[in-house]
Amino acid sequence: MTRVRVLGKDEYDLRGELLTSETSREALSTYDFLETRIENVVVVETATLGGALALLNDLDWYLTRYARASEVLEPSVSEDEWLSRRLAERIYEGKIEADDTDEFYVVRGVSDGELLQPLYSRREPAEYDLAETDFVTVTRLDESEF
Repeated sequence: MTRVRVLGKDEYDLRGELLTSETSREALSTYDFLETRIENVVVVETATLGGALALLNDLDWYLTRYARASEVLEPSVSEDEWLSRRLAERIYEGKIEADDTDEFYVVRGVSDGELLQPLYSRREPAEYDLAETDFVTVTRLDESEF
């Protein structure tokens, strides 16, 4: 199963904004929100990479306004490293092979449910050393996002 994760902008309640609108509420109606240890983040599970990208496309108007990032966890690429939406789209469209996605990374520390300053690295995920963390999350990026 492929997961979709949307990281909300600090100034908005992402889940509230998505559920307030009939259009986004309808797009999300067939999905259950999954538990997450990060505040202001929405995570849902879809059947396929194509389904994940279709959901993100349906929510695009809201994501542009209320989200800082949209990511996909595709098990056929990695069990624990997320893909940026742009990189997931390139894989889906056949513009890049899954094996060639492990060059550009953003590592985010999480402390008390809050996302900390991102750390960018190349070739492998850097060890997050900008602050004390409860855990870190790693996202693979497209070169243009790096």
